[in-house]
Amino acid sequence: MNIKRGSAYVPVIAAKAQGQISVKAMKLAFLVTILVLLQSLMAAARSAPESFADLVEEISPAVVNITTTTKMSENVMPRGVVPEGSPFEDLFRDFNERGPSRPGPRRGSALGSGFVISEDGYVVTNNHVIEGADEIMVEFSDGTELSATLVGVDKNVDIAVLKVEAEGPLAFVAFGNSDVARVGDWVMAIGNPLGQGFSVSAGIISARNRELSGNYDDYIQTDAAINRGNSGGPLFNMNGDVIGVNTAILSPNGGSIGIGFSMSSNVVLPVVDQIREFGEVRRGWLGVNIGNVTDEMADALAMDEPSGAIVLDVFEGPAKAAGLQVTDVIVMFDGQAVTDSGSLVKLVGKSPVGKVVKTVVLRAGQRKTLDVILGQRPGEDAILATAPVPEETIEVPKAELLGLTLSNITDELREENALDGSVEGLLITNVDESSDAYEKGIRAGDIITDAGQKKISDVAELEAQIVATREAGRQSVLVLVRREGQPRFVVLSVE
Repeated sequence: MNIKRGSAYVPVIAAKAQGQISVKAMKLAFLVTILVLLQSLMAAARSAPESFADLVEEISPAVVNITTTTKMSENVMPRGVVPEGSPFEDLFRDFNERGPSRPGPRRGSALGSGFVISEDGYVVTNNHVIEGADEIMVEFSDGTELSATLVGVDKNVDIAVLKVEAEGPLAFVAFGNSDVARVGDWVMAIGNPLGQGFSVSAGIISARNRELSGNYDDYIQTDAAINRGNSGGPLFNMNGDVIGVNTAILSPNGGSIGIGFSMSSNVVLPVVDQIREFGEVRRGWLGVNIGNVTDEMADALAMDEPSGAIVLDVFEGPAKAAGLQVTDVIVMFDGQAVTDSGSLVKLVGKSPVGKVVKTVVLRAGQRKTLDVILGQRPGEDAILATAPVPEETIEVPKAELLGLTLSNITDELREENALDGSVEGLLITNVDESSDAYEKGIRAGDIITDAGQKKISDVAELEAQIVATREAGRQSVLVLVRREGQPRFVVLSVE
């Protein structure tokens, strides 16, 4: 028979003799009961909480309002201007001298949110909340206000770390593991929306791994109400851990429509740790220019599927020292699969400088593992590479291949086409307008530097790659074309 208890049915096995239940049957019934209760508890944990009040009371002291003040340009009072010698000249002179003094610099203010991550006063917020500020004030839930100093920022993920000095230890919250958060989980945002002061909103995770505009983006999308002023505030899971930093909203009118974005804690935490330690972010750097592998490219390279990141340039740095080459396809990095160029950028960016990383590449149909010692990502203005000047090229007659008229690059052609001395490859002097190459955007003046994952320095080498492609039973060859120094992969039919 079955005994109903609430929403759970507990099976009981009836004894065949004397109406008694055997010890074995009782043990079985007990185990089944425990399993049903565990399932009920798990279901209850996933359902909407009866109230968020206890959680809010526990974690809200660590959430802060942030007010910034910025010095604006001075207002200059217009002065009377009259022609010299005019009878009104004395009148305007007296007005300007006796008139109100010029006002001092105007000051603008901005509002945002943040949260304390250590008892000694480190505070996390968005970079855009404090950018350009002359003064930063942090207000706590009990009304206490403290002046904050800027420790460092990372504009790539819009994060800033501040420091306040308090008389005693501060309440703080910890980062959680955003990678285990699931779509549908409950979350709670606390902040200072529209300058109204401490405010709590709740919702669920609507989506994961959203990208907005940055190379390192990994946003959690939520329908918890996030408005202007919530920027920099925390997104909590139901354990009270910070799994995101509220950063942006999608809205036609500037108000919440249930589409908010929080940068994932697993992106933010390494950034915060480095800012606290170094005052800046020191991201790992591979030293390559990469692109995505398309279906056509995968077919030309005899790959089973279009995955990985293909190398367009190798700069002076870690990758070159480790032996990476142009046209290598990076498929594994530090034990993790590389799905596309974006995933590789994120994997490299979160790896520490100096780490030795095993990098697996596909080269000429073979897997090759290289040990790369990651460098530090250079500044935006750094010159990444200076190609060596090649030895003098032996001139050969022009050739026509794949609808292209090609020539080795000679000194004469360099001068005629204003080519730098470091440029190597085959110069395209004409393109048949009925060819596959023309249809795919190749034009006269472009330069082919690689074909079939091999460097090309003369026409004979390109011819050899075309023959090898046909003998391998493939219908297309992957070529690397450069125009004004910018690389682009093109798949050309060899039929």
